[in-house]
Amino acid sequence: MALLRSIQRQIFLRPTRVAVVDDQRTWRAYELQVVAWHLAKAVRHQSQNHRIGIMLPTSGLFPAAVMAGWMLGRTIVPINYLLSKPDLEYVCADAGLDACITIGPMIDLIGGLPDGVEAIRMDQMNFGGFPPIRWSKHMTHDEVAVLLYTSGTSGHPKGVMLTEGNLQSNIEQIVDRAKFNRSDTMLGVLPQFHTFGLTVLTLLPLAIGCKAIYTARFVPRKLVALARSHRPTVLIAIPSMYGALRLVKDAQREDLASLRYVVSGGEPLPQAVSDGFFERFGIRIAEGYGLTETSPVSNWCLPSQWKWRSVGPPLKGTVERIVDAQGRDVDPGSEGEVRIKGPNVMAGYWNLPAESKAVFDERGFFCTGDIGRIDEDGHLFITGRIKEMLIISGENVFPREIEEVIDRHPSVKASAVVGLADDSRGELPIAFVELKDGESFDELAIRSWCREHLPQFKVPREIRLLDALPRNPTGKILRRALAATLLPSTTPS
Repeated sequence: MALLRSIQRQIFLRPTRVAVVDDQRTWRAYELQVVAWHLAKAVRHQSQNHRIGIMLPTSGLFPAAVMAGWMLGRTIVPINYLLSKPDLEYVCADAGLDACITIGPMIDLIGGLPDGVEAIRMDQMNFGGFPPIRWSKHMTHDEVAVLLYTSGTSGHPKGVMLTEGNLQSNIEQIVDRAKFNRSDTMLGVLPQFHTFGLTVLTLLPLAIGCKAIYTARFVPRKLVALARSHRPTVLIAIPSMYGALRLVKDAQREDLASLRYVVSGGEPLPQAVSDGFFERFGIRIAEGYGLTETSPVSNWCLPSQWKWRSVGPPLKGTVERIVDAQGRDVDPGSEGEVRIKGPNVMAGYWNLPAESKAVFDERGFFCTGDIGRIDEDGHLFITGRIKEMLIISGENVFPREIEEVIDRHPSVKASAVVGLADDSRGELPIAFVELKDGESFDELAIRSWCREHLPQFKVPREIRLLDALPRNPTGKILRRALAATLLPSTTPS
């Protein structure tokens, strides 16, 4: 396996370097390898399946577990420990897992592993002594290295099959774009069961031999303190985290002065967050784009290329097209569905041949379901998602346009807009807001703000206050959960 060989080569070249720092300890490179050797022995003894589950907090434990699985030629299945019990049971059954690498607190958190899945407890293992395994199997370029389950916003979670070639290609593409090297230090808090946290924060640092700083829980003050003490060159987070970081009272510009890249992904970056972060720290957030199905990064806008709302041109080797509802290429600058082709695009969905076939068009491009446009410089702009599009009085409206306006209101920390069915207008926009600390809710003031900056038909019919917007583990707002809360009584008579 080329990727595993790249990781191990970096370990053997500089075995005593600090590879990972997490909430519990510092890991030198050779320690990750030794733990992986011991763990591989336990996996070989306790699991007969070709796929092995991994359920661990964001830490140095995770890369060691990945290496252990790959040394045995296994497909790793990162488990989202925040899934509902039924979804967790479904994922384990669908992947055919008979064992999962984990620790006691994780088992307690989910209330026990599903029946038939044995726990391989890293917190009960002795990693001392001579490593029992000193070899690795080699996975081919086309073999599935990772089975990543999507969050399952509709129906059951789907297992995305990412091959060794997908992951290796995406790492090479990212390094080619950003020129990362072993002198970099990456700081992040994203869960490693998520594609962004797995590829960019875990596999990439291992493959190029740079240091990674992890913290399992997002605590804004703590992240600033880690930046202050470790002087990272790369910060990787999602928009909601940057929104919170810019509000840390004792944070200084000097705390983040070591950063050459501040990267945002996972969801669109609101203008209020982008501008607020720049005003506070003097740093432009570089926005990227991708999906689990693209390993994940397909686009990234470097600071030197910065354009407002651009996620940048496609990475090397990736081709993108914008198509209309009939699948025809649109004119440059026009909006349509974003479709992607490249070595980083998945092999398909596990056990779902019909769905796998349906998401690729006749030219082999992956149909993302996202709406965007490409400008004259080749920059991609994501403007919405097909399934979230509202149709108001016959007009197509994307929630993001309304949310951008609401987020700029001085009292609003974050917002989300969903559609409510209406007999006369098709749908009505309903907004949910989360306020900044110390602010009071004034629905009339926010609606008045919207009327100043939006056409009347896009002004939310109602604005509702929530203590916190519902989010998935990476911080993406769950609009479907909000839509489910709408009651028939809110429909105008």
